[in-house]
Amino acid sequence: MAGGRVVLSDSTWQQPLPADCSEARASVVSLVADSVVAKRPGRIIVGVDGRTAAGKTSFGHELAHTLAGRGWTVLRASLDDFKQPWRDRHLYDRESGEGYYRNAFDYVTLTRVLLEPFTSGAAEVALCSIDPITQIDHSATQVRVPDAAVLVVDGVFAFRPEVDRWWDLRIWLDVDGEQSVARGVARDHERVGTSSLSLHRDRYGVAEELYLNEVDPVSRADVIIDNRNFAEPRITRP
Repeated sequence: MAGGRVVLSDSTWQQPLPADCSEARASVVSLVADSVVAKRPGRIIVGVDGRTAAGKTSFGHELAHTLAGRGWTVLRASLDDFKQPWRDRHLYDRESGEGYYRNAFDYVTLTRVLLEPFTSGAAEVALCSIDPITQIDHSATQVRVPDAAVLVVDGVFAFRPEVDRWWDLRIWLDVDGEQSVARGVARDHERVGTSSLSLHRDRYGVAEELYLNEVDPVSRADVIIDNRNFAEPRITRP
């Protein structure tokens, strides 16, 4: 296989590749990479799910770069880049916990411009719809995809019935609710200020409890990683 690479979207909502990776963490990422490439030749889609601030984006980046180091072309996408535009929020509830869970994400566009064409063998796909920061629509911006490639998609609610069928490998990053809120507040305080606590506790936390109760995403996961300690994650399934 030729030299690999990681292809990112045009979204401005980007998180950098973690600078430091412990030996234990690198081992876990490598084992998951083994599971990805064992799926089949051709194109593979990986879904990375978990509570807010569970470390989904960081893990997705680490997995992508590990696979690229093995010669794969890896496309990276985030469900945060496939939300309904803010300009339409007056049409539905998106700001309560239940409203966020029911209405925030645009699974139709995600399927139409990314998941379905990637799976069907299309030469190009879009990795971003609405930029969550600028609100610019990038759904017409496409990237080329080789015949053999991996698409790694991270985001909350990834195993909802609307999109669950597309994943070849489902990864759940496990942290508890209190840790999710604490991490999220620390991460977002500079961006949203004092409202970060209510945002994570009353919107995201409530939405995630609904998701856990209605969908039971943990039971759908092929791989579960205890990610409470970034330096020492543990694979608890399989």
